[in-house]
Amino acid sequence: MAQKTFSRRSFLAASAAALGTTALAQDTTYTRASGARKGNPIAVSSYSYWQFSRTPSPIDSCIDRAAKMGFDALEILERQFTQTDDAYLMKLKRQALQAGIALCGLSTHQGFMRPDAEYRQQNIDVTIRSIELAYKLGIPIIRVNTGTWGTSRNFDDLMAKRGIESPIEGYTDEDGFGWVVEAFEKILPTAEKCGVLVGLENHWGLARTPEGLLRILDKVNSPWLQGLLDTGNFLEDPYDKLEQMMPKTVYMHAKMYYGGGLWYTLDLDYERIGAILRKFNYRGYVALEFEGKESADTALPKSLELLRRTLYF
Repeated sequence: MAQKTFSRRSFLAASAAALGTTALAQDTTYTRASGARKGNPIAVSSYSYWQFSRTPSPIDSCIDRAAKMGFDALEILERQFTQTDDAYLMKLKRQALQAGIALCGLSTHQGFMRPDAEYRQQNIDVTIRSIELAYKLGIPIIRVNTGTWGTSRNFDDLMAKRGIESPIEGYTDEDGFGWVVEAFEKILPTAEKCGVLVGLENHWGLARTPEGLLRILDKVNSPWLQGLLDTGNFLEDPYDKLEQMMPKTVYMHAKMYYGGGLWYTLDLDYERIGAILRKFNYRGYVALEFEGKESADTALPKSLELLRRTLYF
């Protein structure tokens, strides 16, 4: 048989064709095994480790525990801070980076539903300081409330009333809406300057219903004030209300109640909630807020597994 001979040109052409075939195969393989994230990043609230016991869990401990359990991020409850000096805050930032945990949210408390202008200004100032604290930590969003009327004896009493309370005598919810809108209009210039979003949660007060919360967002009409959706704060018919809020939602809380709730227990269908998130293409953070009586050591891993399984794209 005559031996085939190849010119240098035909050899290079054949080599290029072979390389092209290999590259195509590699590209196809890469497409099939995409590294894209398959679900929402799952955070955990620091108060999930505290469980409202007498002594709050140190934040540095929460960072380590969240990392070991496999969460993507930690949301910090501001009331758990024992110190806020710059040296301590920078230490927390370094610790979170080394642990591979993002600090994704700061949960704060304020109230604007009082006729006393000085009281409202004090709460405006408190919220501005919270924004500046989040900025130092590199946290992109704070959770805010409208506050409540304060006509319930305490939080347990408010929960017994399903979050519904009467206005202060001589005033109405209409007064409250005006005070809340005015307060946020004073707060948002600092939020914009710091690049920290303000997330208004469906958390009792005037934001207890989607209609009340959306009314405030629409009236203020700022990209720096958006909705923060909590799956456990709509106590009746939650799914339609979750859908109603989704177009304005930039961050989410996911409630879990293993061992029975501290104030109430909701049987939330996270398969259904996951479908709602996919319907609205929500790809942002979901932060677990555990409010059950079971030990955090066993309940949080179960909660994380459930959220990973149901909140997929």
